[in-house]
Amino acid sequence: MNQIRRALFIDGSNLYSTAKNLGFDIDYRKLRHFFEAGSWMVRAYYYTAIAEDQDYSPVRPLADWLDYNGYTLVSKPAKEYVDAMGRRRIRGNMDVEITVDALEMADRLDHVILISGDGDFRAMVAALQRKGVRVTVVSTIRTSPPMIADELRRQADEFLDLHVIAPNIERRMPERGPERPPGAGPVGYGPASGGAAPAAAAGTAGYSADATRRDDSASDDDEDDVPPPLRGPGDYRDGGFIDDEEDV
Repeated sequence: MNQIRRALFIDGSNLYSTAKNLGFDIDYRKLRHFFEAGSWMVRAYYYTAIAEDQDYSPVRPLADWLDYNGYTLVSKPAKEYVDAMGRRRIRGNMDVEITVDALEMADRLDHVILISGDGDFRAMVAALQRKGVRVTVVSTIRTSPPMIADELRRQADEFLDLHVIAPNIERRMPERGPERPPGAGPVGYGPASGGAAPAAAAGTAGYSADATRRDDSASDDDEDDVPPPLRGPGDYRDGGFIDDEEDV
Protein backbone atom coordinates (compact mmCIF):
# COMPACT_ATOMS: atom_id res chain seq x y z
CA MET A 1 0.00 0.00 0.00
CA ASN A 2 1.40 3.35 -1.05
CA GLN A 3 1.93 5.99 1.62
CA ILE A 4 -0.05 9.20 1.53
CA ARG A 5 1.97 12.02 0.02
CA ARG A 6 1.62 14.88 2.47
CA ALA A 7 2.93 18.44 2.72
CA LEU A 8 2.84 20.85 5.64
CA PHE A 9 2.40 24.59 5.12
CA ILE A 10 2.92 26.69 8.27
CA ASP A 11 1.94 30.35 8.38
CA GLY A 12 4.53 31.29 11.00
CA SER A 13 3.00 34.47 12.38
CA ASN A 14 -0.47 32.93 12.50
CA LEU A 15 0.72 29.80 14.31
CA TYR A 16 2.70 31.88 16.80
CA SER A 17 -0.33 34.03 17.63
CA THR A 18 -2.60 31.00 17.95
CA ALA A 19 -0.26 29.09 20.27
CA LYS A 20 0.35 32.23 22.33
CA ASN A 21 -3.39 32.74 22.81
CA LEU A 22 -3.75 29.10 23.86
CA GLY A 23 -0.92 29.50 26.34
CA PHE A 24 1.73 27.07 25.13
CA ASP A 25 4.94 26.97 23.07
CA ILE A 26 5.44 24.80 20.00
CA ASP A 27 8.08 22.08 19.83
CA TYR A 28 8.74 22.03 16.10
CA ARG A 29 10.46 18.66 16.14
CA LYS A 30 7.34 17.11 17.70
CA LEU A 31 5.11 19.04 15.29
CA ARG A 32 6.83 17.57 12.23
CA HIS A 33 6.95 14.04 13.65
CA PHE A 34 3.28 14.23 14.59
CA PHE A 35 2.06 15.14 11.12
CA GLU A 36 4.43 12.94 9.13
CA ALA A 37 3.45 9.75 10.95
CA GLY A 38 2.04 7.16 8.54
CA SER A 39 2.80 9.24 5.48
CA TRP A 40 5.54 10.40 3.16
CA MET A 41 6.17 14.01 4.13
CA VAL A 42 7.17 15.52 0.81
CA ARG A 43 7.86 18.97 2.28
CA ALA A 44 7.35 20.83 5.54
CA TYR A 45 7.31 24.57 4.81
CA TYR A 46 7.59 27.35 7.38
CA TYR A 47 6.86 30.91 6.22
CA THR A 48 7.94 34.03 8.03
CA ALA A 49 8.99 37.61 7.46
CA ILE A 50 12.26 38.68 9.09
CA ALA A 51 13.28 42.21 10.00
CA GLU A 52 16.75 42.46 8.45
CA ASP A 53 17.61 45.99 9.58
CA GLN A 54 17.62 45.14 13.29
CA ASP A 55 20.73 44.18 15.26
CA TYR A 56 18.76 41.24 16.65
CA SER A 57 15.71 39.56 15.15
CA PRO A 58 13.73 37.39 17.57
CA VAL A 59 12.72 35.19 14.63
CA ARG A 60 16.25 34.36 13.46
CA PRO A 61 17.24 31.64 16.00
CA LEU A 62 14.07 29.67 15.31
CA ALA A 63 14.35 30.21 11.55
CA ASP A 64 17.93 28.94 11.54
CA TRP A 65 17.01 25.86 13.56
CA LEU A 66 14.12 25.01 11.23
CA ASP A 67 16.36 25.40 8.19
CA TYR A 68 18.76 22.76 9.56
CA ASN A 69 16.13 20.33 10.86
CA GLY A 70 13.90 19.15 8.08
CA TYR A 71 11.87 22.26 7.32
CA THR A 72 11.95 24.34 4.17
CA LEU A 73 12.18 27.93 5.36
CA VAL A 74 10.59 30.59 3.16
CA SER A 75 11.23 34.14 4.32
CA LYS A 76 11.27 37.70 3.06
CA PRO A 77 12.23 41.06 4.54
CA ALA A 78 9.60 42.53 6.80
CA LYS A 79 8.33 46.08 6.33
CA GLU A 80 8.43 48.52 9.21
CA TYR A 81 5.75 51.13 9.84
CA VAL A 82 4.35 53.28 12.65
CA ASP A 83 0.69 52.77 13.58
CA ALA A 84 -1.85 55.43 14.58
CA MET A 85 -0.76 55.15 18.23
CA GLY A 86 2.85 55.88 17.33
CA ARG A 87 4.00 52.30 17.95
CA ARG A 88 6.60 50.76 15.68
CA ARG A 89 5.35 47.64 13.96
CA ILE A 90 6.82 45.19 11.47
CA ARG A 91 4.58 43.79 8.76
CA GLY A 92 5.18 40.73 6.60
CA ASN A 93 2.38 38.90 4.79
CA MET A 94 3.28 35.47 3.32
CA ASP A 95 -0.10 34.53 1.78
CA VAL A 96 1.09 34.74 -1.82
CA GLU A 97 4.17 32.59 -1.19
CA ILE A 98 2.11 29.90 0.58
CA THR A 99 -0.51 29.84 -2.17
CA VAL A 100 2.00 29.63 -5.03
CA ASP A 101 3.98 26.81 -3.40
CA ALA A 102 0.88 24.80 -2.52
CA LEU A 103 -0.62 25.02 -6.02
CA GLU A 104 2.72 24.21 -7.68
CA MET A 105 3.03 21.03 -5.59
CA ALA A 106 -0.62 19.95 -5.87
CA ASP A 107 -0.02 17.35 -8.60
CA ARG A 108 2.51 15.55 -6.36
CA LEU A 109 0.39 15.51 -3.21
CA ASP A 110 -2.55 13.62 -1.75
CA HIS A 111 -2.97 15.65 1.41
CA VAL A 112 -2.12 19.23 2.40
CA ILE A 113 -2.01 20.38 6.01
CA LEU A 114 -2.36 24.15 6.31
CA ILE A 115 -1.55 25.63 9.72
CA SER A 116 -3.29 28.98 9.59
CA GLY A 117 -6.67 30.49 10.34
CA ASP A 118 -6.46 33.23 7.72
CA GLY A 119 -9.66 33.43 5.68
CA ASP A 120 -7.69 34.59 2.64
CA PHE A 121 -6.68 30.94 2.11
CA ARG A 122 -10.22 29.80 1.36
CA ALA A 123 -9.74 30.21 -2.40
CA MET A 124 -6.43 28.32 -2.26
CA VAL A 125 -8.05 25.45 -0.38
CA ALA A 126 -10.85 25.29 -2.94
CA ALA A 127 -8.32 25.23 -5.80
CA LEU A 128 -6.40 22.35 -4.17
CA GLN A 129 -9.63 20.41 -3.68
CA ARG A 130 -10.48 20.80 -7.38
CA LYS A 131 -7.14 19.14 -8.11
CA GLY A 132 -8.10 16.17 -5.94
CA VAL A 133 -6.04 17.12 -2.90
CA ARG A 134 -7.50 16.67 0.57
CA VAL A 135 -6.94 19.70 2.83
CA THR A 136 -6.74 19.78 6.62
CA VAL A 137 -6.69 23.18 8.29
CA VAL A 138 -5.15 23.56 11.75
CA SER A 139 -6.11 26.51 13.98
CA THR A 140 -8.43 26.97 16.95
CA ILE A 141 -11.97 27.93 17.93
CA ARG A 142 -11.10 27.89 21.65
CA THR A 143 -10.14 31.58 21.72
CA SER A 144 -12.48 34.56 21.72
CA PRO A 145 -12.81 35.46 18.94
CA PRO A 146 -11.81 32.21 17.19
CA MET A 147 -8.42 32.33 15.44
CA ILE A 148 -9.84 30.63 12.34
CA ALA A 149 -12.08 32.40 9.83
CA ASP A 150 -15.45 30.68 9.48
CA GLU A 151 -15.22 30.55 5.68
CA LEU A 152 -11.88 28.73 5.83
CA ARG A 153 -13.16 26.21 8.35
CA ARG A 154 -16.20 25.48 6.19
CA GLN A 155 -14.09 25.03 3.06
CA ALA A 156 -11.57 22.60 4.58
CA ASP A 157 -12.07 18.84 4.29
CA GLU A 158 -11.06 18.57 7.92
CA PHE A 159 -10.55 21.07 10.72
CA LEU A 160 -8.09 20.18 13.48
CA ASP A 161 -8.09 22.31 16.62
CA LEU A 162 -4.61 23.19 17.85
CA HIS A 163 -5.91 22.99 21.41
CA VAL A 164 -6.75 19.29 20.93
CA ILE A 165 -3.30 18.31 19.68
CA ALA A 166 -1.39 20.62 22.05
CA PRO A 167 -0.32 17.73 24.36
CA ASN A 168 1.41 16.13 21.38
CA ILE A 169 3.31 19.15 20.08
CA GLU A 170 3.92 21.49 23.02
CA ARG A 171 7.37 22.29 24.32
CA ARG A 172 7.91 20.95 27.84
CA MET A 173 10.61 21.68 30.33
CA PRO A 174 12.30 18.54 31.67
CA GLU A 175 11.44 17.64 35.22
CA ARG A 176 14.13 17.26 37.84
CA GLY A 177 14.41 13.74 39.17
CA PRO A 178 16.51 12.15 41.90
CA GLU A 179 20.26 12.43 41.56
CA ARG A 180 21.53 9.72 39.21
CA PRO A 181 24.66 7.64 39.72
CA PRO A 182 27.72 8.26 37.48
CA GLY A 183 27.54 6.37 34.20
CA ALA A 184 23.77 6.07 34.20
CA GLY A 185 22.08 6.08 30.79
CA PRO A 186 20.19 9.06 29.30
CA VAL A 187 16.76 9.95 30.58
CA GLY A 188 13.90 11.74 28.91
CA TYR A 189 10.75 13.27 30.30
CA GLY A 190 7.69 11.08 29.72
CA PRO A 191 4.39 12.28 31.19
CA ALA A 192 2.82 8.85 30.73
CA SER A 193 5.34 7.44 33.17
CA GLY A 194 4.84 10.19 35.74
CA GLY A 195 8.11 12.05 35.24
CA ALA A 196 11.62 10.93 34.31
CA ALA A 197 11.73 7.79 32.18
CA PRO A 198 14.40 6.03 30.13
CA ALA A 199 14.67 7.70 26.75
CA ALA A 200 14.63 4.32 25.02
CA ALA A 201 11.12 3.76 26.34
CA ALA A 202 9.71 6.79 24.52
CA GLY A 203 6.61 5.89 22.52
CA THR A 204 5.83 6.86 18.93
CA ALA A 205 2.52 7.94 17.46
CA GLY A 206 1.20 10.70 15.31
CA TYR A 207 -1.58 12.38 13.39
CA SER A 208 -4.36 10.55 11.64
CA ALA A 209 -7.81 11.68 10.61
CA ASP A 210 -9.32 9.18 13.05
CA ALA A 211 -7.16 9.99 16.06
CA THR A 212 -6.13 13.49 17.04
CA ARG A 213 -5.06 12.66 20.58
CA ARG A 214 -2.26 10.41 21.70
CA ASP A 215 -0.14 9.66 24.73
CA ASP A 216 3.08 11.54 24.11
CA SER A 217 5.98 9.95 25.95
CA ALA A 218 8.60 11.27 23.54
CA SER A 219 11.67 12.65 25.25
CA ASP A 220 12.47 16.33 25.24
CA ASP A 221 16.07 15.60 26.16
CA ASP A 222 17.06 12.69 23.92
CA GLU A 223 18.70 14.86 21.26
CA ASP A 224 21.32 17.53 21.61
CA ASP A 225 19.97 19.75 18.85
CA VAL A 226 16.68 20.94 20.30
CA PRO A 227 14.60 23.82 18.93
CA PRO A 228 15.31 27.20 20.53
CA PRO A 229 12.64 28.75 22.75
CA LEU A 230 9.79 30.02 20.63
CA ARG A 231 10.30 33.67 19.79
CA GLY A 232 8.60 34.10 16.49
CA PRO A 233 6.56 36.60 14.50
CA GLY A 234 4.36 38.59 16.83
CA ASP A 235 6.95 38.63 19.60
CA TYR A 236 7.27 42.02 21.27
CA ARG A 237 10.80 43.42 21.41
CA ASP A 238 11.80 47.08 21.48
CA GLY A 239 8.23 48.12 20.70
CA GLY A 240 8.00 46.28 17.38
CA PHE A 241 6.38 43.06 16.32
CA ILE A 242 5.47 41.18 13.17
CA ASP A 243 1.97 41.82 11.82
CA ASP A 244 0.89 39.67 8.90
CA GLU A 245 -1.86 41.98 7.62
CA GLU A 246 -1.59 43.43 4.15
CA ASP A 247 -0.15 46.90 3.69
CA VAL A 248 -2.81 49.57 3.60
